[in-house]
Amino acid sequence: MPALSTRRRTHPRRDSFRIPKCRRHVPEARANVRRILKDWAVDGELADDIATVATELVSNAVRHCRVTLAEIEVAVSIRGCGLLLEVSDPDRGRLPVPHTESDPNDPNDPEGDGGRGLTLVRALSERWGHDVRPFTKCVWAYFVLSPEESRCNR
Repeated sequence: MPALSTRRRTHPRRDSFRIPKCRRHVPEARANVRRILKDWAVDGELADDIATVATELVSNAVRHCRVTLAEIEVAVSIRGCGLLLEVSDPDRGRLPVPHTESDPNDPNDPEGDGGRGLTLVRALSERWGHDVRPFTKCVWAYFVLSPEESRCNR
C-alpha cells in the first residue's frame, strides 16, 4: 500500500460568476469582484486597481458583445504570485483593440470614445490580453500580489 502524502494541495483559488449582458449589471459585477478580493484578503490600492479593471472589461463585454441574451462570465483566480481576472463573452468575432487616439470617423465607435479603457487596463495590470476559446472570447488581466496575498514563497 502506498504511503499517504502529507503534501498540501496547491490548486489555485478560483471564483466565478455570470451576469446578464446588460449595463445595469456592471455595478453588480464590480461588487462581486470586490467581495471575492475581500474574502481573499486582497485590499488597498491593488484591490481598487483590480475592481477598476474588472469594471472596464465587463463594460466592454456588455457594450461590444453582439450575441443577443448573452451572459458575461467573470472569473478571478490566484495563480502563483499573481491574480488573474478573466471576463468572457460568447462573441468570438469582436476582439479588443486598444486605441491611442479616438477616430471620430470609426463606424464601430459612434461616440468616439472607444479603446481608451484598454489603455487604463494596460496601465493598472502587470499584463493583459485575450484568448479565443471554443465557445467564448476571454479578455484577461494579470496582477502581481504581495507574498502575503499569494502562495508565492510559501
